[in-house]
Amino acid sequence: MHVMSVSGVGPRVEPAGSGFELGFVDGGGVERRAQLAACAEVRFEDGMPVRRFRWSRGLGHFPGWWWAATTGRHVGYESWLERDLVRALDFDPEITGIASQPFWLYWRGKRGRRHAPDYFARRADGTGVVIDVRAGDRIEAEDAEAFAVTAEACSRLGWEFRRAGEIDPVLGGNVRWLARYRHPRCAGRAEVSCRLREAFAGPAPLLAGAAEAGDPLATLPALFHMMWRQELVADVTRERLGPATPVRAAGTGR
Repeated sequence: MHVMSVSGVGPRVEPAGSGFELGFVDGGGVERRAQLAACAEVRFEDGMPVRRFRWSRGLGHFPGWWWAATTGRHVGYESWLERDLVRALDFDPEITGIASQPFWLYWRGKRGRRHAPDYFARRADGTGVVIDVRAGDRIEAEDAEAFAVTAEACSRLGWEFRRAGEIDPVLGGNVRWLARYRHPRCAGRAEVSCRLREAFAGPAPLLAGAAEAGDPLATLPALFHMMWRQELVADVTRERLGPATPVRAAGTGR
């Protein structure tokens, strides 16, 4: 890999004394490092992880790759918490890009420090979301400092910072189920989608609407795919999806 600075940036100047710098690897595998203010327009969602994922046995965590329907690319995770978070981001219609280990944040403190947040997500409006995944009872003092510094750096670029823990089990369970049908191959034939839109033009029970559209063996995978894409919607935060769950077309009244 080659190391280069960010070029072609505007006249923005990093506030004196802030000491924030970002180091990242762009989509071409080029390592770059620049002051925070110079990175506002960098497409971190297209970059590569800044550090390797750990895959050894006996480490007590569960790494893997998530195929994101949002981007058609794999996104790494190092724990079940991270996997659940990536899955939720993939389900969020406001998210258009996701990257793991997107950059190193360097700052000056009692000693020079750096921190690699777990994820960067791009919203449809162009703003960024930086996420660290850690259960609340596992945050040490150094973690808390890194999260606070990361939140401050994000605020200077107009990004949101989140510290994510466990996802609500009802929401998590429903998203996990729908994620099984996220791949485009589950969409089925166009006429099936049309019949499903007609069946759920107004709120209707999930299984009854699927049966109205045709043989449930054919319509249910397409229905769940459309629910993953949120073309058809249900309240996935209230209770687990079931045969009687009200489903409706997106944009129609409840």
